[in-house]
Amino acid sequence: MNEEEIRKSFGDKVRAKRKAINLAQDKLAYLAEIDRSYVGKIERGLVNITITKAYKLAEVLECSIHDLMP
Repeated sequence: MNEEEIRKSFGDKVRAKRKAINLAQDKLAYLAEIDRSYVGKIERGLVNITITKAYKLAEVLECSIHDLMP
């Protein structure tokens, strides 16, 4: 799996978890202390986020970090 595929898979999982708990992108951004436009970029697989942000997203999405990994 190349870097682009990893980012895309992670973003897809973030989006799926967010929608599963009926959370808007802007609310996720607020709770995770991330800019809303950055959340959109994460979900589209356009950015390589830090592990700290990944853990914060998992916390807000009420899942394990492993659930978001490809």
